[in-house]
Amino acid sequence: MHDISYRPLRFVLAAGALLIAGCTVSDASKQPADTAQAPRGAVATPPPPMTTATTTTATSNVQPAAPAADSASAGASKGAAQSSSSLRVEVDLAARKLYLYEGGTRAETHSVAVGSEKWPTQTGEWTIKQVVFNPEWIPPDETWAEERQPRKPGDPKNPLGRAQLVYDPPRTIHGTDQPSSIGKNVSHGSIRMNNTEIVALAKRIMAASGVQKDSAWFARAATQRSEKQVVDLPTPVPITVH
Repeated sequence: MHDISYRPLRFVLAAGALLIAGCTVSDASKQPADTAQAPRGAVATPPPPMTTATTTTATSNVQPAAPAADSASAGASKGAAQSSSSLRVEVDLAARKLYLYEGGTRAETHSVAVGSEKWPTQTGEWTIKQVVFNPEWIPPDETWAEERQPRKPGDPKNPLGRAQLVYDPPRTIHGTDQPSSIGKNVSHGSIRMNNTEIVALAKRIMAASGVQKDSAWFARAATQRSEKQVVDLPTPVPITVH
């Protein structure tokens, strides 16, 4: 009697245990592989280092353009130019003097006539680029010259005299047909010198500038005054008028 009554209960308990075991195995198989804990005492492997993409920029071989030159510093005094001449001319309007310097030393001093108050001589820096013996005078387009007549080379009434140093046409240094005007403020802007002195100065400037002329050439220029002789200077001579 007793054995028969307990058999159904044992069967039920055994079936329930098997069911629970099956559920446990099924749940364990569903766990993600990377969530498993490392065994106690084991050192965890560090994650691989993160890499950063590097972009290489090509470098051009073209050099940057140089900065533009300062236009203000490129322009010195009006008409000024570089010259390797050993000579330099300076005109002091207030003193009415012309000074010739050679190698930094004053070599000559000449009295000159300069512009009047109405027709002042322009100040500035230039270079003497040309020498003319027996120049021709053509009246400039100015009111004071409206009734004046042109004068040929060698004409005793030629206001340019026997020689001319050209630096800023129509302004020049020249001889004169009025020697009594030297040392005064009476010209129309040009600089006048005594005829003998400007001829000697012209010869010295030509020689210092590299012009090769023999004594026969100068003799002809002195005697054949109706012949105009124009000489361009290979090395211009600096001149300052102040």
